[in-house]
Amino acid sequence: MTQHSNPDAVDEIQLAWRRERPGTPVESIGIITRVWRAAKLLGDERRRTLARLGIDGATLDLLSTLRRSGPPYTMSPAELSTSCLVTAGAISQRVTRAEQADLVRTTRGPRGRTQTVTLSDAGHRLVEDTVDALLTHEDALLAHLDEHQREHLTVLLRDLLDGLIERLNADERPGQVGDHRS
Repeated sequence: MTQHSNPDAVDEIQLAWRRERPGTPVESIGIITRVWRAAKLLGDERRRTLARLGIDGATLDLLSTLRRSGPPYTMSPAELSTSCLVTAGAISQRVTRAEQADLVRTTRGPRGRTQTVTLSDAGHRLVEDTVDALLTHEDALLAHLDEHQREHLTVLLRDLLDGLIERLNADERPGQVGDHRS
């Protein structure tokens, strides 16, 4: 365990297990428990921020994915499912809700199935305003880290995720990873 000038609750957990179970590998606690706690804090804060902005995470994920696709901001449901990392059923529900709120427009095939989903003007305005506000807020949450620390943490987290995907034989297909992007 790396010594830190200000031990935290995670350090205490690690020390307690080391004391109670000598020889048990406890080093992962320092990483995994902190990642879990950070994920919970960030997830809770994102939900509160999105609620203040008047949008839910699933809708933002849909609108952001369409916006990032570039003009004409149109994708098929299958492309959305792949890009959003959720199932076709989840995309169908998201599209239905967004269409009812006039945030997207759809075209349908001969059997009534959605063929394309396009960001509406209202959806475009909402995602532009929301993403700016959300990312500015989340940038401020990281203000205690300097540029080098942010870059280093980004590399470490990418390596951690890549290694976990490989070790767990997981991937980022629909149903594998939760909604977390903007």
